[in-house]
Amino acid sequence: MNHDLKAAVLRRCRRMEIPLVGVAGTGRWENPPFEPWMPEEFYPQSIFPLARSVIVIGLPVHLPVLATAPSIYYHELYKIVNTLLDQYTYRLASFLNDRGYPSVFVPRDGYGSIEVLRKNPVAFFSHRHAAFLAGLGTFGVNNALITPEYGPRVRFGSVLTAADLPPDPLREDDLCTRCMKCVEACPAGALDGRDYPEGLTDKAACAANSADLARRHISPCGICITVCPVGEDRQHYAPAGGEEPRYRRAREHVQRYGGL
Repeated sequence: MNHDLKAAVLRRCRRMEIPLVGVAGTGRWENPPFEPWMPEEFYPQSIFPLARSVIVIGLPVHLPVLATAPSIYYHELYKIVNTLLDQYTYRLASFLNDRGYPSVFVPRDGYGSIEVLRKNPVAFFSHRHAAFLAGLGTFGVNNALITPEYGPRVRFGSVLTAADLPPDPLREDDLCTRCMKCVEACPAGALDGRDYPEGLTDKAACAANSADLARRHISPCGICITVCPVGEDRQHYAPAGGEEPRYRRAREHVQRYGGL
């Protein structure tokens, strides 16, 4: 295990102002923490055979912007966070390559469009499962990965590397409160209230709603992660996202413009 290299990676992430970083050994995919689990073709070592470790980074989605969703405001923030994830994971992979460890980044989505996702609703790699195996959070009823810092309001990116890095421990606490706010708020009725993975998002219903929002230039939806009460960002921004009149007026103002 290369502890010095991991320390160097963490320093690099701090310089890039990446708040969440975790590492998982590829062997964790071979020992599923729950069932059902993904097929072997989705394992990191199946995508990049030299992979021995997966570095996962997380960037927050700022709650006051997300609270306007669906809106052009959140649409643009979503694009910016995705772009940063691709840039940062590419730079981390290059950092490791320059030090002699073959590495590749994985794009944050892995599908071309919502219309593609409606026909084939699976990406070639799951960053949320990688983040779970890297100890960054636990799954919620909303099927998203919930973190203590930002709840589910985080986007993840991954680097597959041949470096043998010390893994981070999986979280043992269950962060989901099962308040069912996400189930009640979902405009597509895509959540059934059961714990993941017994309860799975109705991908067809979710994608259909996203496709409608995309035609109006205000995708993605984001409501199930907006209403989640978990996360230190709730206290930081409180009461942003709530029903206090001034915040409701701000949200309604943003929603009137920039989309259809």
